[in-house]
Amino acid sequence: MSENKFYIISERALPEVLQKVVEAKRLLDSERCMTVQEAADAVGISRSSFYKYKDDVQPFRETMRGKTVNLMLQVDDTPGLLTKILGKVAKIHANILTIHQTIPIGGIASVTLGIESFPQSGDLTELIEAVRKTEGVHYVKILGRE
Repeated sequence: MSENKFYIISERALPEVLQKVVEAKRLLDSERCMTVQEAADAVGISRSSFYKYKDDVQPFRETMRGKTVNLMLQVDDTPGLLTKILGKVAKIHANILTIHQTIPIGGIASVTLGIESFPQSGDLTELIEAVRKTEGVHYVKILGRE
């Protein structure tokens, strides 16, 4: 099996059909079009062209951005517990964007984490499950995803 090779090329060198696929994807992401057919019609390409290239072309800035998930946790006020949780994030090569911890009440603190994962990061679902199973973690909820 051949390994994927990636190239950075200027927009003017990119065939028009690929530029239109990028625009159709943007319309779908912004929800200005609800179906692939609507997006393809809006930019003037066939659905088959969209499906043929949709996974192979994207703006450079989007390859640099990761996916963001915000988690809310309720955890014991135990020394080192937050460090264990953050270690699990580091283990999958994700990035911590934000951390907010409330003052513990009754030995329990609420923590919100903003986590960014990248294509080379491990699976966020597995991370969430690993955090859930950590001793001292009582509750994990996904507040939002981007």
